[in-house]
Amino acid sequence: MSEVLMSCFLFNIEDKSYNGGGIGSSTRMMDFLEEPIPGVGTYDDFNTIDWVREKSRDRDRHREITNKSKESTWALIHSVSDAFSGWLLMLLIGLLSGSLAGLIDISAHWMTDLKEGICTEGLWFNHEHCCWDSDQVTFEDKDKCPKWNSWSQLLISTEEGAFAYIVNYFMYVLWALLFAFLAVSLVKVFAPYACGSGIPEIKTILSGFIIRGYLGKWTLIIKTITLVLAVSSGLSLGKEGPLVHVACCCGNILCHCFNKYRKNEAKRREVLSAAAAAGVSVAFGAPIGGVLFSLEEVSYYFPLKTLWRSFFAALVAAFTLRSINPFGNSRLVLFYVEFHTPWHLFELVPFILLGIFGGLWGALFIRTNIAWCRKRKTTQLGKYPVIEVLVVTAITAILAFPNEYTRMSTSELISELFNDCGLLDSSKLCDYENHFNSSKGGDLPDRPAGAGVYSAMWQLALTLILKIVITIFTFGMKIPSGLFIPSMAVGAIAGRLLGVGMEQMAYYHHDWAIFNSWCSQGADCITPGLYAMVGAAACLGKWSDSNDCFLVVIMFELTGGLEYIVPLMAAAMTSKWVADALGREGIYDAHIRLNGYPFLEAKEEFAHKTLAMDVMKPRRNDPLLTVLTQDSMTVEDVETVISETTYSGFPVVVSRESQRLVGFVLRRDLIISIENARKKQDGVVSTSIIYFTEHSPPMPPYTPPTLKLRNILDLSPFTVTDLTPMEIVVDIFRKLGLRQCLVTHNGRLLGIITKKDVLKHIAQMANQDPDSILFN
Repeated sequence: MSEVLMSCFLFNIEDKSYNGGGIGSSTRMMDFLEEPIPGVGTYDDFNTIDWVREKSRDRDRHREITNKSKESTWALIHSVSDAFSGWLLMLLIGLLSGSLAGLIDISAHWMTDLKEGICTEGLWFNHEHCCWDSDQVTFEDKDKCPKWNSWSQLLISTEEGAFAYIVNYFMYVLWALLFAFLAVSLVKVFAPYACGSGIPEIKTILSGFIIRGYLGKWTLIIKTITLVLAVSSGLSLGKEGPLVHVACCCGNILCHCFNKYRKNEAKRREVLSAAAAAGVSVAFGAPIGGVLFSLEEVSYYFPLKTLWRSFFAALVAAFTLRSINPFGNSRLVLFYVEFHTPWHLFELVPFILLGIFGGLWGALFIRTNIAWCRKRKTTQLGKYPVIEVLVVTAITAILAFPNEYTRMSTSELISELFNDCGLLDSSKLCDYENHFNSSKGGDLPDRPAGAGVYSAMWQLALTLILKIVITIFTFGMKIPSGLFIPSMAVGAIAGRLLGVGMEQMAYYHHDWAIFNSWCSQGADCITPGLYAMVGAAACLGKWSDSNDCFLVVIMFELTGGLEYIVPLMAAAMTSKWVADALGREGIYDAHIRLNGYPFLEAKEEFAHKTLAMDVMKPRRNDPLLTVLTQDSMTVEDVETVISETTYSGFPVVVSRESQRLVGFVLRRDLIISIENARKKQDGVVSTSIIYFTEHSPPMPPYTPPTLKLRNILDLSPFTVTDLTPMEIVVDIFRKLGLRQCLVTHNGRLLGIITKKDVLKHIAQMANQDPDSILFN
């Protein structure tokens, strides 16, 4: 629908341009300068782009290249290279994103293990690679590796006893604090935009808002370094959300190598949509899920060609990461698993229970995290980000070390929880009593839980409580922090606990009515790892307020479990329904609203019966609308209007008496054009008259030369009448990405409605503070 409206409106503009007006004719109206004025058509920081103007410019550029391609061979080659440049850019984005993701994964794995010890054979080896070729490592004692020394072994030459435990404890906390301190310090000093997940800001940028520096080279460098440090510190955060930010930084930087994307903000946002898909692709090893994430969650304008280019970028990024093989398992992700037991229809009941848990957890997290972040913004707490990070890190590390499931990295924890226990697994989660002949082969039957399983259940219950609480305070701190992996961990723990409970129930009570028809004694009926996977999907269901398709696709790409797509869908949808009943806003949209970004959600319906005249400015008893006249204002008059107001643009009328609309001119274009004319056009002074008309009348002798600025005038601004329902106005703003529209009555200009006016009105209708819609 949005593309249809956009196409119709652009056709209207192009039709007008052939008659001598509009954007398409701008190059034929230049009077004081033959070439385009540098800076005209660009945007200030913290402003919204004009989607209509940008798309029209791109069509004019494409039309010009197509026409010239018929004139010479060189022009034809230029036309072909212009068409191919988009695919080349996607290739470069995929290669760079995949390479950075591989570097981050390898570095984070090594630094995470550094908290527990070092490899004597080579400091650059992590624990797993250090013991890779050791003959003394067995499945039962896989942590007993002579080449890997704990800190107690290095410092006091022993790892037995209470003092050795205290030394290891102290070094674990010390390394965690050091990593966290370096991360927050680098962010604070060099790149303040490198904090957080980045997805709320990327959604806002893709909707047309400009935040200069947010996708710059310094942000990319610092985000990459501090993401490794933050993950290695052991905080309850993930690298998946920040990897989307990293990929978008790569896309934005590479756009500067191509004029087609460097000079057009709308085209650049198409590239950023594809880069976001590449980011999710390398974060989860899920290229299809990445494309769906970009389409469903972050993109504002997503034409068909962007869909295919996103798919290509995600494919190249995933291939690059697979070639690097950061996990050493020849797969894209660390916790790839395969389940061998099919699920039964009755198991939909516990799967739905996991969905309910996921919805409750999502709603609880959003409310508590937003309340804490609001307190951080409105109190003295926000002035001490370094202290906050160090305190949370210290609490996390002190509580995490005694419990092996909180001490290990979150990715390893999820891998452990997804694992389908085999005979050679030495994990406590697989400590079952074996009362069968293991030589028979085949799948292992359900078995009674041993002491290790019961011990693991208690530890996992404590891990669940810690993860739920500490994640609330971690997400939003001034370090890179993603939310996907901690949320998956919460769901996976809950799922594994429920799965083990169902497994033991089926073993001891296989004669119950709910089991006897499909689960016989000695059969492999319940897979606890599957429950962990379903729980992980359930706890991801509320991070977006869109459909959950990309979450389900990511989960079955992660696990290879296409057979289990129905349980995943059931849990994800149940989670969404429960969370929506408690609050429809997703976590990223909640942070957008908290930060006051001017983001107009395209998925929400506006159901109030207000009119354009109720929202437009000026209101009754307000000063008259500031306008420019087409042929009676001097340079000094215009500069006075600019200096006395902060508006982003001004309507141009025939005269103040008639208020007949001529067009709309942007403040930035006015300033640049006047400054350029003073430098390059002789005789332009403060008393020179500015004309926005096509032809200026003859002037008497000895008068200052006139300044003609029709070339920067938008002759087809979008207008509505004062009686237009706001439901239609809001829809127009959403579908066309407008910055403002003018309100008329019988052809006379009455007022103006900006995007912020629409956002404030929506907030007011929802009984929210309308003044909160200001960029902070």
